Amino acid sequence: MRSTFLALLSLFAGTIVLPAQDVDRNDGPRFDDRPAAAGEWGFRPADGAAIEVNPPAFSWRPQEGAGWYQLQLTRHASFDRQPIYEHHTPRIRGAAPWTVLCLEEPLDAGRWYWRVRARRQDEAAPPTQYSEVRSFVVPGGVATFALPARGELLERIPARHPRLFVRPEQREALRTAAEGALQPARDALLARCRHALENPAPTDEPPKYPAGTVRGSEPWREIWWGNRRRTIAVLEPAADLAFAWWLTGDETYRDAAKQRLLAAAEWDPKGATGYRYNDEAGMPYAFHFARTYTFLHAALTDDERARCRDVLTIRGREIYAHLCPNHLWKPYSSHSNRAWHFLGEVGIALHGEVEEADDWTWFAANVFTAVYPVWSDADGGWHEGTAYWRSYLGRFTWWADVMREALGLDAYRKPFFSRVGDFALYTMPPGTRGGGFGDLCGRLDSGGGAALVGLFAQQADDPHWQWYASAHEARQGTGFVDFLRAARGAPAATPPIDLPTSKLFAGTGIAALNSSLLDGTDNVGIRFKSSPFGSQSHGYEAQNAFLLQAYGERLLIRSGRRDSYGSEHHREWMWSTRSVNSLTVDGQGQTPHSASAKGTITRFETTPHLDLVTGDATAAYGGRLELFERSLVFAKPDLLLVVDSVRAAEPRQLTWWFHAEQPFTLDPEDHAAHLEVGAATATLHFLGHDGLTLKQTDRFEPPPRPRIELVEHHLTVTPNEPLRSIELVTAIDIGRSRASTPARLVRVLEPDGQGLEATLHDGRILRVNQSDTGSLRAILLDVDGSPLAEVGARD
Repeated sequence: MRSTFLALLSLFAGTIVLPAQDVDRNDGPRFDDRPAAAGEWGFRPADGAAIEVNPPAFSWRPQEGAGWYQLQLTRHASFDRQPIYEHHTPRIRGAAPWTVLCLEEPLDAGRWYWRVRARRQDEAAPPTQYSEVRSFVVPGGVATFALPARGELLERIPARHPRLFVRPEQREALRTAAEGALQPARDALLARCRHALENPAPTDEPPKYPAGTVRGSEPWREIWWGNRRRTIAVLEPAADLAFAWWLTGDETYRDAAKQRLLAAAEWDPKGATGYRYNDEAGMPYAFHFARTYTFLHAALTDDERARCRDVLTIRGREIYAHLCPNHLWKPYSSHSNRAWHFLGEVGIALHGEVEEADDWTWFAANVFTAVYPVWSDADGGWHEGTAYWRSYLGRFTWWADVMREALGLDAYRKPFFSRVGDFALYTMPPGTRGGGFGDLCGRLDSGGGAALVGLFAQQADDPHWQWYASAHEARQGTGFVDFLRAARGAPAATPPIDLPTSKLFAGTGIAALNSSLLDGTDNVGIRFKSSPFGSQSHGYEAQNAFLLQAYGERLLIRSGRRDSYGSEHHREWMWSTRSVNSLTVDGQGQTPHSASAKGTITRFETTPHLDLVTGDATAAYGGRLELFERSLVFAKPDLLLVVDSVRAAEPRQLTWWFHAEQPFTLDPEDHAAHLEVGAATATLHFLGHDGLTLKQTDRFEPPPRPRIELVEHHLTVTPNEPLRSIELVTAIDIGRSRASTPARLVRVLEPDGQGLEATLHDGRILRVNQSDTGSLRAILLDVDGSPLAEVGARD
C-alpha cells in the first residue's frame, strides 16, 4: 500500500505508517460505538464482513465535538505489530467532519483490522479513545474500485468547457461520427431540437404556493409538481439545444438555448424553484442549468457567465448544506439519493470558477464510493421497487456518464452493476403487467424499463439483459445523452434459457419465483417480501406479503393507488398491512412505514420444477406476536402453497388479507375462494382450521381522492375465535381461464406431522409435510412416480 502523509489541516485524507509503540494512547473520552439505529448507515466494513469491493469504504458513527478523525488499519488484531497504517479525514472549516474514508488503492487479500478515533476542534483537547476493533476479509479476486486522492481526481476535470458528458477535445470525432454511424441519432436529436424551437415553453418564473395552501392538498400538489414540469420544459430543451450548437455550430440552436438559459437565470434561486422550497423543481433546475451552461459557455459574455455562476452557486450551496455531512451517516432519504449526484454535476461545471464547487464534486465522489447504492447490496435488488429502480437508476446513469468523462471513474466496476439488470428480468419478464412491490408499481408494464436494461447490458456486456431489451423493442431516446450513448456497441442477445427461473434478492428481502423468464403471458410469477429494510420510504409494503401473477394477469395484488404522496389514502391504506396479502392481529398491522418493521428471508431454494422460500416477519408486529413465519412452496406452474405458522403469548384475533382487481367467488362451506382475471384463474383453499369466516368488500378505508377511479376487491379470512397459535395452509390452484383441470387436494396426516398431497393438472404429485419442529419439506413426483425435485428440510 502506498503511504503518504499529509498535514492535518489539509483538505485531503492522509496516510502514515506508525511504529507500534505510538498507536495506543487511549486515555480520552470513550468513542461512541453504538450500533446503527434505523436509518443509519452503520460501521462499515462490519465486523467479520467479507468485502464486495476493494478497497472498502470505511464508515463510523459521528462523534460529538469531533474536528477530524484518525483511522488505523493493520493485519494484527492487537495493533501491536507493524505496519499500522493511519489515515486522517479532511478537516472541514466551519462544518462537522465527514464520517467516511475512501482509500486510494486496493488492499492485499486476507484479514484486516480497523479502528477509529475522533480528534477535537480544540487541538489542546484530548482525542477520544479508539473505537472497537473490527475485522474484515478481502477475498482474492474481488472487484476493485478505488477513489483517487482529491487533488488527482479534480485535476482530471477539463480546464475548458464542456465538462459534462463530453470533453472539449472530443468534438471533432463526434462531428465526424455524426456524419456516419451516428447520423440516425444526430437526426433524431436535431428533430427534437426543431420541435423545441417550434414549441417554446413559457420562461416566466413559476409561482410560489399561495398563503394558506395546505401541504399535500390537491392545490399544493398542482403547484408542486407543476413547477417541476415547467422547469424541465424550459431547461431540458435548453441543454439539448446547447449541445446541438456545440456539435453542429448552428447558431439558431445557440441563440434559442441562450435565451432559455438567461431567462431561467432570472428566477429567484431560493424561490418557487429553490431546492429547499421545492426540491422536485430545484433538482432538475440545477443539473439542466449546469449542462446548458457548460455546453454554451463559449457563447456567453463574461457578464452572462457571472450571472449563471451566481445562480448555480446559490443553488449548489443550498443542496450541499442540506446533504453534507448528514447524508454520509443517514443516507436513507429518497430524494437525497439523486440530489447528491446532481450536485456533483454543478460542481464539475463550476470547477475552477467557484472555489467551493470542488468541495461539491469531492463530496459526490465520496458518496458514490462510500454510501451508494443505499437501497440494495451487491445482489442487484432495489428496496423502493421497480418504479423507483427505473427512475433513480435511470437518473444515476447520467452521473455514471459524467464521472467516466470528467473524472475518469467507471461506476460500473461496482459489483451491484454486474447484477442490476436481473431485477427487471426476474420481477418483470417480458409481457408482465404489474411491477411487484414498491410505490407506483401496480400499473407498470415490463416494457417501460427495457431501454434502461439495454444500457446496463452495454456496460456489463450481458447477453441476457440485451435479450430483455430486444424482446421489448425498447424505444431509444432522442436527447443529447442518447446521441452520445448511441456510439456504444451492444452485446449479442441470448435468451435466459440457461438461467434459473427464480432468484432471491437477499439484500432487499425480495424473492422472485417464476415458471418462465421468456414470456410474461406464459409465466406464473410470485413475488415475496420479507425485508431487512423494513417498510421505510417507497418500499412500504408489509413483511411476508406476496403477489401472484399468471399468464399476463395480476391475480393477487398489492391494493390501492397513490393519489398524492402521504395523502390519507396513501398513508392510512397503502402503508397499512391491510393493503397487501399478509396478516393483521387484533385489527392492527405491522408498524407502518418504518425501518424497524423488518422481515427476514430465512430460506430460499429453487429448482426447475419446485421452489421454496420462507420469511419471518415476527419483529414487524411490535411484540404482538411470538412468531409469524410464512413459507411458499411453488410447484411450477400449477400450485402455490402458502404455509403460515403464527404464535402469540395470548389469544389474538387473526385476519388474513387477499386483494384482487376482480371480485372473488366465495365458497364458505368449503373454505375456498375462486378468482378469474382475464386469461388466468386462481382458486384459494384454506386448510388447517375448520372455523373460518370469509368476507369480501370493494371498499377502501379510506378511499383515494375523487380524481382516482379505482375498484379493487379485498378478501378477509378470519378464524371464528381468537387463537394463540395456528398453522394455516392456503393452497392456490393456478390455471388458465376455461382451460385448466383443477388440482386435487387431499389432506393427510403423517406420523411426523401434518402433511398435504396434491395431484397437479398434468398428473404430477406434490407432497409436503411439516414436522413438529416446524421444518418444511416438499417433494415433487413425476407422473410415473419418479422424483423430480425436493426442497426444504432433510431431517
